Amino acid sequence: MVQSVVQQQYDQLAKIYDRRWKTYIGNTLNFVKQWAAIPAEANVLDIACGTGEFERLLVQDNPNQQILGIDISTEMLAIAQQKLDQYAAVKFEQGSATEIPAADKQFDVVVCANSFHYFDQPIDALAEMKRVLKPDGKVVILDWCKDYLLCRFYDAVLKVTDSGYRQCYTQTEFHSFFSAAQLPIQAATKIRFGWAWEFMVVTATKA
Repeated sequence: MVQSVVQQQYDQLAKIYDRRWKTYIGNTLNFVKQWAAIPAEANVLDIACGTGEFERLLVQDNPNQQILGIDISTEMLAIAQQKLDQYAAVKFEQGSATEIPAADKQFDVVVCANSFHYFDQPIDALAEMKRVLKPDGKVVILDWCKDYLLCRFYDAVLKVTDSGYRQCYTQTEFHSFFSAAQLPIQAATKIRFGWAWEFMVVTATKA
């Protein structure tokens, strides 16, 4: 039910998404790109890829980067496909964090930015990311951080106004999910973009 609500929301937002959230997208995805330091030879999975902006950033440096972007919104995926159509190594498929359309041990890097607060089953999502990760691969997740006052405010408002929204977490809660999924954390920090947006990021590896 929750997934279908989110799918409908983002199908409706798709055509204006990049324009409406340009600064937010630029700040967060450029940060993730720098933080993740993805090798040119890596096979990358981008969960909740949206309109393909992270893919666009990666192929600017490496046009042959192998990437699979998945999202539950077909309209967002259509825009992503149009943007990246000339890059044969970039593919897009419909899928969710708990049902990744990929074989076991396929990816060197799994990235998920700005979407963990929509996940109904966060530990199951991490377990599914672990399933598709190669033994020496890494998971990189960026999401809102409830340690900050504004994020607590956003969280309270969205729980009332957005039926697709689940919740954001404190850094301690966030890290506990990785422990439960047996994904040891290698690096983590908190970061702010301007005064309005506050995040946490984790890089974890397969136990």
